[in-house]
Amino acid sequence: MKSRLSRQTILFSFVCLLIGFLVSTLFHTHQDPESSRDTRDTWEVRTALLEEQEIQQKLYKEIAEEEQVLNEYQSQSEHQQVVLLKETIAQLQEEAGLTEQAGLGVEITLEPMFLDEDEQSYPKLTAELLQHLINQLNAAGATDMAVQDQRIINLSPVRDVNGSIYINNGSIGDLPYTLRVLAEDSEQLIRQIESDEVNDYFALENVAIHITEPQRVTLPSYDDPIDLTGIHTMDQEEAEEE
Repeated sequence: MKSRLSRQTILFSFVCLLIGFLVSTLFHTHQDPESSRDTRDTWEVRTALLEEQEIQQKLYKEIAEEEQVLNEYQSQSEHQQVVLLKETIAQLQEEAGLTEQAGLGVEITLEPMFLDEDEQSYPKLTAELLQHLINQLNAAGATDMAVQDQRIINLSPVRDVNGSIYINNGSIGDLPYTLRVLAEDSEQLIRQIESDEVNDYFALENVAIHITEPQRVTLPSYDDPIDLTGIHTMDQEEAEEE
């Protein structure tokens, strides 16, 4: 009897840990701790506000869903608990970007534009501009995406390192770049991005944005280790500032 209760306690604790991890990854957006100083202009602030509102709504929804899972879990037999635990793990892995994912979406190609200038240098992007595009895609309804072979999750940093753009822990090299994006409404996403001023920002850097018609796309899994230590450090620093 003791052994059975112990197994149930371990399983229940593991489910709580998984739910806590999901809530943590949903609550924190991808940002560089070193860029905490607010130097954003109006469109960046507006975009960030919309994203935070969407994240908050999604977080409330996820909390309600996980509370329902916990209630179901507590009412199940030991065998049913194991089955439910496996299903929950698979769902959490998919939502956290830890598995390959396929569905209807679009491919976006960022290509250099060459003008009729003899001394034009090869166009380059900054991590800030690429991050802005990612933000706009999220605002337009993107659910999941990858840049080159790097899966974007809520904890993915996009930063400049010695003149190269790094996503997660890998360099994405030089232009052209391919973004694969999943969306619930791909047509709406295309219309919104094509009419967005982000195209003008890229044009100023001699980079063109080309979007395909909706098609089936496959995203790679996120393979880097997930370190939540930095998140807790950021939380402590924010609490101290308040």
